[in-house]
Amino acid sequence: MSTGTEVAAKVRARWQALAVLLAMQLMIILDGTVVTIALPTIQGELGFSQAGLAWVMNAYLIAFAGLLLLAGRFGDLVGGRQVFLGGLALFTAASLLCGVANSPELLITGRFLQGVGGALASAVILGMIVALYPEPAGQARAMGSYGFVSAGGASIGLIAGGVITQSIGWHWAFLINVPIGIVAFVLAARLLARDRGVGLAKGADVLGAILVTVGLSLAVFTIVQTAEPSVGATQSLLYGAVAVALLAGFVIRQARAAQPLMPLRIFRNRMISAANVVVVLMFAGGFGFQFMTALYLQRVLGYNSLHTGLAFLPAPFMGAVMSLFLVARLTARFGTYRVLVVGLALFATALLLISRTPVDGQYLVDVAPALLLVGTGMGVAIPAAIMLAMSGAEPGDAGLASGINNTAQQTGAAIGTAVLATLAASTTQASAQTAASDAAAIAVRALRDGYHAAFLGAAAFLLLALALAAFLLRPTSTNNP
Repeated sequence: MSTGTEVAAKVRARWQALAVLLAMQLMIILDGTVVTIALPTIQGELGFSQAGLAWVMNAYLIAFAGLLLLAGRFGDLVGGRQVFLGGLALFTAASLLCGVANSPELLITGRFLQGVGGALASAVILGMIVALYPEPAGQARAMGSYGFVSAGGASIGLIAGGVITQSIGWHWAFLINVPIGIVAFVLAARLLARDRGVGLAKGADVLGAILVTVGLSLAVFTIVQTAEPSVGATQSLLYGAVAVALLAGFVIRQARAAQPLMPLRIFRNRMISAANVVVVLMFAGGFGFQFMTALYLQRVLGYNSLHTGLAFLPAPFMGAVMSLFLVARLTARFGTYRVLVVGLALFATALLLISRTPVDGQYLVDVAPALLLVGTGMGVAIPAAIMLAMSGAEPGDAGLASGINNTAQQTGAAIGTAVLATLAASTTQASAQTAASDAAAIAVRALRDGYHAAFLGAAAFLLLALALAAFLLRPTSTNNP
């Protein structure tokens, strides 16, 4: 029989292991957004062209999203701990490369390698959290912490990007990862339990790995390219058709392979399939919202990069309150399904609210209330959706389910940013052509109209997610989350 001291030591060890996993996840999320505000400075110092500058973001996103599914399954085969440590080491080394980069080519290479390392580590984190906390109450608290990092990390990245760029320089947005990564690696090697995995013989499908990795990478590349004015519709359709063909080939391969990389049986679980679709839509609306809000604050209200970053504080603050302190209690009392539905409703309401902001908007009246609602809604909806997405996975498929969920998050972020940026740009252009006043007023009003359209588009993503959750994730007699 365990003594009180032994129980306390086990609880402490689990939280320490969780803290290491979340520290890595935070670095991954931060590096997806921290450079957003620093991009103009990076362009000026390294001499990026306007088209080339987008690759500072795209190189990271394409490598990250394209490898998540493969990395998740690899974690099941060889062990999550080994994959996590390898990803953490590569991410830290790539951050150093980015921090010392003195040319566009070197920075883009470093960002690509960051994406590879981030995919390896991030893909297995959810599965390792589920293994650490198999009991519902503990898992709800752990997923609440993960949800805060995933949702709040992007906003924190925008804040940190503004502060770091204006105070010590954009290089430190990457260099700060190096000491954190080294400490995290040492602690992870000591705290994370060893696991052997099921063995490469259970899923060493090389052809399937090539098809899904190239297919996902090309799909994300196609999505992010749609926001580039220089890319024609024919070219985008061609890329998209090839990506679809590759992914279709992957599905056919998995149905026929003796040892598939991704057993299709995992999608027979309604919770896994529907919850991941909800995650795609939620992250499409959420990341698109953050991107468009940053542009609205800078280009319409005239905020500088530091003030833009600080303006986002209400969202991560409320996200922290909900994710870290309330979501476990709410889930225990009302159930995961109800918490998810209410969170999505609050999130959609926030997007509809901010879509009404005027040209001369006031932060405390027009922006801050929406950010508070976004933080509240995301703070409960993201952990709930992730718990549902992971709920039906067998222990041997935990890494795969984690990779699928992370792929859903990144795909949603790419879709949302590209679709809403395109919607905003086309609406702005149409509004400018029909306006009839002085040039400066036309420009600002047209920008406002474009961002309004994007906010409404983000709200549409969330309302669709709400409808799907309400009908497809409702608890049944055999599955009562």
